[in-house]
Amino acid sequence: MAIWKDEEELFALMKEKLYTPVVGDILDMMGYSHQFLPPSIHPLRDDMRLAGKACTVLECDVFEPQKKPFGLLTEALDQLQRNEVYVATGAHNSALWGELLTATAKTRGAVGAVLDGYTRDTPQVLAQNFPVFAADRWAQDSSIRTNVIDFRCTVEIGKVVIHDGDLVFGDMDGVLIIPKEAAEECIERSLEKAAGEKKVRKAIEGGMSATEAFRVFGIL
Repeated sequence: MAIWKDEEELFALMKEKLYTPVVGDILDMMGYSHQFLPPSIHPLRDDMRLAGKACTVLECDVFEPQKKPFGLLTEALDQLQRNEVYVATGAHNSALWGELLTATAKTRGAVGAVLDGYTRDTPQVLAQNFPVFAADRWAQDSSIRTNVIDFRCTVEIGKVVIHDGDLVFGDMDGVLIIPKEAAEECIERSLEKAAGEKKVRKAIEGGMSATEAFRVFGIL
């Protein structure tokens, strides 16, 4: 039985007790060996931490003004739910995120955004204290360059297949996608490993060799 009572407690626990390296190690042990998004995707500020459920968004590049500017962008934003993370991919001709998108997502109870692309309005986004992970910053507008073509659909970023509702966990070392069917076991084992790593560090700082520590604890 899970040690958290609901998803609010789960995500708070993840941000308090876990970090992406230990969770990534556990996913490897469970046979999920391609769950880190590309290393280019990083937080706007190093202290940003992110834990929530993916709301997947598929975009595409366009090359002239559209009959419906931005495609389904406003619809995708307006259906965001509490504890969700806006996860977007598919377009690279413009920024995919900015000040007003942040305000909308935050107001709806979303907890972050992960962009396989660019973000803009950086000072205004940072002022809202909303975790945003992106490949880079670029002010180019999306209205005549990018359309949202679907949401809550399966997407891929790098080698990672992302399903709507998968868990998203991010910190300064990267962003992990935890398949929803494996989430409970993964988090429970990650909490155990994180506690074990503290014991190993204490033993090493007390004089134990790395070889002996690994023999005793099986953690390195």
